[in-house]
Amino acid sequence: MKSPFTFNHTAPNNADQKQPALFLLHGMGSNEEDLPQLVKDFENTHHIFSLRGPIVHKPGYSFFLIEEIGKPIRDVFDKVVTHLQAFIRKAIVEYNLDPKDITILGFSQGAILAQTVALTMGPEISKVVALSGYIPDFVKTEYSKQSTTHLSIFISHGDYDYVIPSQWGQGSKEYFETTGANVTFKTYTDGHGVTPENHQDLLEFLNKN
Repeated sequence: MKSPFTFNHTAPNNADQKQPALFLLHGMGSNEEDLPQLVKDFENTHHIFSLRGPIVHKPGYSFFLIEEIGKPIRDVFDKVVTHLQAFIRKAIVEYNLDPKDITILGFSQGAILAQTVALTMGPEISKVVALSGYIPDFVKTEYSKQSTTHLSIFISHGDYDYVIPSQWGQGSKEYFETTGANVTFKTYTDGHGVTPENHQDLLEFLNKN
């Protein structure tokens, strides 16, 4: 599939029929090898697409740039959101995905994008796992958003996250609740990362939903 993103793809055992899909978005300075370990349990049943951010940000890559924490550079952010929407829609057709079972999982800036894409694509996205992220203010106030009453979303954050404050994760929870989404919110005695307990909880969420 032609795309502005470099990505890894693994197909489920029975790829001849429509199957669900997971789209993985890493954090700043990481790459497409980072998150697949979190969803290895789904390799036989889901298409898994792990995308690499298009911007070099040592030691890895980034999906967008920031002015400061909480303030993505708007024109770069807008473009990558548009490219992600197009990537998902194209993948649904080219890989014969189940359009009613599309999940985005993101960590940090990947979680920021996962939440934004869910708000802008509406019923095209079924589930979101947002690990240690937030929703930019301009997305809340200026973006054209779709219904999320169908959406199941797992939001988690570390209580001692000094990269993205934990109250911003709480803010995401409250925002999605106002939109009518089905929200699962968890916090952990951790910093900016994914604890084993967090990992088990997100797996439980994905299996349940």
